[in-house]
Amino acid sequence: MSSKLKLYCNTNHLVYLREFLDQTLQSTPMCEIDQHQVILAVEEVCANLIIHSHSCNPSSFIEIMTEISKDQAIFEINDFGQGFNILEYQEPELSHVIKSKRKGGLGIMLVKKIMDKIEFESNGTKNTCRLFKNLKSK
Repeated sequence: MSSKLKLYCNTNHLVYLREFLDQTLQSTPMCEIDQHQVILAVEEVCANLIIHSHSCNPSSFIEIMTEISKDQAIFEINDFGQGFNILEYQEPELSHVIKSKRKGGLGIMLVKKIMDKIEFESNGTKNTCRLFKNLKSK
């Protein structure tokens, strides 16, 4: 089963993303906690794109496509903003983050822990991030 969402770059529209993902994941064998974690991971990537790559420009958009099979859920996020390769992200030292009382910067670390596989590619104008989650049967 596949589905697609065009999401305009306004953080208020993240609610539409959550609804879309919630509806998409209902057909999977994932438990509710796992579903919420996956939604959190996909939302984090999309929020970062909206805020950092598109500067919350409501005339810009990103596309989210989902492909759900028996064994795997794939979330493909396409955008045409400033590329950010999630695979090159260097995780901050957690003790340093706590000591400096820095807010933010842990979302990508969370995405990497929740998802089973991440791919990123860019051709200079289009950026694609794919997030993979293996599905466990009940």
